[in-house]
Amino acid sequence: LKKHGFSILFYGLLALFLFSPAAKSWLLKQVVATGLFKADIDKAKPGKIFQDAGNFSFTDATGKSSDLAELKGKVVLINFWASWCPPCRAEMPDLEALYQKLKDDNRIVFLFMNEDEDRNKAIEYLKKNHPTIPLLYATGSVSTEIFSGSLPTTLVINKEQKVVLKKEGIAGYNTEHFIRQLKELL
Repeated sequence: LKKHGFSILFYGLLALFLFSPAAKSWLLKQVVATGLFKADIDKAKPGKIFQDAGNFSFTDATGKSSDLAELKGKVVLINFWASWCPPCRAEMPDLEALYQKLKDDNRIVFLFMNEDEDRNKAIEYLKKNHPTIPLLYATGSVSTEIFSGSLPTTLVINKEQKVVLKKEGIAGYNTEHFIRQLKELL
């Protein structure tokens, strides 16, 4: 055991990170905390013609239906996520903290679009981990320019319903810099 202790520990940790979504999300959360994966609206260079966000419908957990076109004149942050997705789970605490800071500003709307096939898993995940995040589901088709299936995908849509940020993959959103960029869109 002494001779192979390090190897056993190494392979045990490797197996843990490969097969446990909670362990993967914890590790990814640590990587995001370093600041290497920042959300930055400035990456969309001034003068670039942004694509229209288009329109899609969504429902909340109670079945109330709305669509993106109803939100024209507001800044909209959309996050496509799933409870089984380790990067989604890793960035969710950051997104929840951002949501808590800005949820009372009625000029900014957060749409957390769940992609779980089993909606009960999403409900249980949020109840246990992030009880304040509103649970939404896309209904009908969403343009592939908006969501191609990569999880997580986060978009920021300005008041004119143009996409000013599309980030596929994990990022840190709860930063002063990003909050300032969102508020500049108002």
